[in-house]
Amino acid sequence: MSTGLRFGYGTNGFANHRLDDALRVIADLGYQGVALTLDHDHLDPFAPGLAVRVAALGNRLAELDLGLVIETGARYLLDPWRKHAPTLLDDDPALRIEFLRRAAAIGADLGAEAVSFWAGVRPAELDETSAWDRLVAGCAEVVDAADTAGVTLGFEPEPGMLVPDIAAWWRLRHALGAPPGFGITLDIGHCRCLEPQPVPDCVVEVAAHLVNVQIDDMRRGVHEHLEFGTGEIDFPPVLRALADSGYTGLVAVELPRDSHAAPAVAARSVDFLHTAAWQAGVPVEPTGRTGLPTGVGPRFGPGGGPRVGPGGGSSGGGGSAGVTSEPVSVAATVARPAGAEGEA
Repeated sequence: MSTGLRFGYGTNGFANHRLDDALRVIADLGYQGVALTLDHDHLDPFAPGLAVRVAALGNRLAELDLGLVIETGARYLLDPWRKHAPTLLDDDPALRIEFLRRAAAIGADLGAEAVSFWAGVRPAELDETSAWDRLVAGCAEVVDAADTAGVTLGFEPEPGMLVPDIAAWWRLRHALGAPPGFGITLDIGHCRCLEPQPVPDCVVEVAAHLVNVQIDDMRRGVHEHLEFGTGEIDFPPVLRALADSGYTGLVAVELPRDSHAAPAVAARSVDFLHTAAWQAGVPVEPTGRTGLPTGVGPRFGPGGGPRVGPGGGSSGGGGSAGVTSEPVSVAATVARPAGAEGEA
């Protein structure tokens, strides 16, 4: 049973790392899980030897004590020319449906907490009614496949796609007949980008169906995933809402355009999240990992809270049980070669 929030990191933010290396860095930084985007170099579901590779990954996740969600947003896995194509809205969605079937089977074999997917962008030549008909038909096939595999689906509203927001997710759920295994993947940044209500209220609205959370910063009206602190979101109330809702799944950092500086960004992100949780008075599930690089000491104290800072002082107030000391960042101690921050 979870004893607090569980933070994860998305492998789409480690696109330049081998999968095993990415998992090790994510675990060593103190994350409790990983959001695995199936892609060319990260458990390609169409490459030979899938069963062997899945079994090996399952063993590795167990060794690292990492929880797992499966993400399916790879850009060019299915078509080398067209981003995200084909989608469930295309004339021939068969390859997308097969991909999602495979994702469900992989998720079942690995004990994934959820398998996440989205609608796709409506083709310009397709009217909205026809697009919705295609989406519902395709999702019904995916729901059947997931039900057979025994995995939970998290459908993600995505700005710019046919299902861009929570209201459209409710519409889709109703059109499918409200299947019990059809939950929602909520991207916290998307809530700030386009939802009409405050971000914590978005969490409350879908709490009963929340199976996967992606977290990142964002600005109103701009769909750009930003590092924490560079957008407009106030995160402690968001984490408080997640905790109060009883959500026990992963809260995984979603920064798909930051692979060029992945270890440094991931280190800053986990520091930020622990600090925000401390400010919110929300406990974080502890991790037993101690494999940080030389010179990087244990980052978090009992209960997953940040350790006492230099001099042993405590800020007092605002902390929860096991989260009583002033947060201390060690992201700066993760070695970064000169120029590592620049876009490659």
